[in-house]
Amino acid sequence: MSWTDERIETLRKMWEKGMTASQIAEALGGVSRNAVIGKAHRLGLQARPSPVKPNDAEAKSQAAATPKPGPVTKAAPAPAAPKPVAAAPVEAETAPPAAPAVDAPPAVILRSVGPGGFLRQAPGEQQAPIAPAPPRRLVPAKPSADIAGKTSLLDLNDRICKWPLGHPGEPDFHFCGEKVNPGFPYCVAHCGHAYQAQLPRRDRRPPPPLPFGGPRVR
Repeated sequence: MSWTDERIETLRKMWEKGMTASQIAEALGGVSRNAVIGKAHRLGLQARPSPVKPNDAEAKSQAAATPKPGPVTKAAPAPAAPKPVAAAPVEAETAPPAAPAVDAPPAVILRSVGPGGFLRQAPGEQQAPIAPAPPRRLVPAKPSADIAGKTSLLDLNDRICKWPLGHPGEPDFHFCGEKVNPGFPYCVAHCGHAYQAQLPRRDRRPPPPLPFGGPRVR
């Protein structure tokens, strides 16, 4: 359905009269209520106020929330209070002797066995960690008088001979300390002890014979 000039003019007049969109759609025929509202919006007609007022909506919600009062019923008369009766003298009752206190059985503590068979402590048995001992003051050892003026282990470097003299653990154990032979860790004299030329095979002594049944020496 197309909007002709006549239908638009009819829509404009009925809208200004205050008729609803449903009434206008029924009068025009062939259009829906939403089509009438959309066309009025495109024409720039004055918007219709909402039929639901905010004050009315709040009043209706409050009325629904408040409970309706029920029928009022007359309260029944309260019964008459009985007359007080004089109480007979009652002898003071002695309290029964208190029962002796019974010691509660000791609580059972469940322990778990850790690796190695030791029993782990319960949470209540754990103690605060022991404070560590203060660090000990290191005092340098006094050098032995037997090696005074001799080369010790702390004096070694790449320019002096490292040939040991004596046996480790003895008080006079020290090193040679002479100037090294270039390219070697020892001096010339100790290089003669450390490095010896190997004899030719023909001049070597044969190894001693092995017992019967051993491999033959060639």
